[in-house]
Amino acid sequence: MGGASARLTKMFEGHRLTPTQRRIAHCMVRRADDTPFLSSVELAELAGVSQPSVTRFAVALGFDGYPALRRHLRENQPEPAAGGEPPAEAGGAANPYQQAVHAEIENLRRLAALLADPEPVERAGALLAGSRPLPVLGLRAAAAQATGFAYFAAKVHPDVRLLSEGGSMLVDRIDGCVRAGASALLCFALPRHPRETVAALDHAREAGLSLVTVADSAFAPVAQTGDLLLPAGVGTGLTFDTACAPMLLGRMLLEAMCDGLPDAQARLEEFDARAGERGLFADWID
Repeated sequence: MGGASARLTKMFEGHRLTPTQRRIAHCMVRRADDTPFLSSVELAELAGVSQPSVTRFAVALGFDGYPALRRHLRENQPEPAAGGEPPAEAGGAANPYQQAVHAEIENLRRLAALLADPEPVERAGALLAGSRPLPVLGLRAAAAQATGFAYFAAKVHPDVRLLSEGGSMLVDRIDGCVRAGASALLCFALPRHPRETVAALDHAREAGLSLVTVADSAFAPVAQTGDLLLPAGVGTGLTFDTACAPMLLGRMLLEAMCDGLPDAQARLEEFDARAGERGLFADWID
């Protein structure tokens, strides 16, 4: 499954897609195994767009129409991996909570497939390690991911600045980071994507910052040519989206950033020593 979604993602790379077309592309990646067998009407219904939009999407990719795109996908369909289907649940079909878990497992499989090439994460880690200060942006639904990253990053990075609130001060805080010497900004961008996030990233680009973005899709509205975008899908089976894959990817970026900070281990050991002296954690108290 991961191979099919990765193949689709690679096919879409390099094309300037409209927001509607990005929505179709995202739907196809999420349903990678089913996509070669969907009619244009079925795909339109799944993506929540019109059937002519699907046709225009196929043409934007360089095909004569959707039938040609579907034929191409069928001819290049990878062989299914052995044991790829989740096991049947005891007592019959999975309930909605189990389905949500399976969906997140599938998101993690897709992430694992994309990480077959670790170079983007390693490059992102080097950019983040080299930025002084390091601004970390995440608004609304993405604020939790940005806050978690900033909390751990501050243990090894000398100057981490969390940007988790929008408003008129956001641009001022980005400008302050630039004046202080920042060279890169890390952004967590999850649906629904706030306009403030898009505007903040536009401003950061104009200010000359290199952007590393963790988003739910390579076709998210925050993506721009030249950015280092790392996709990690979210679960949509529950009332509110779940974000296991973006959280894990954030921890991987922390790991890659630590590799670029020569004194990261010393900082961690210093923190542990001070925390022990203060009795900071309950499981450290005799």
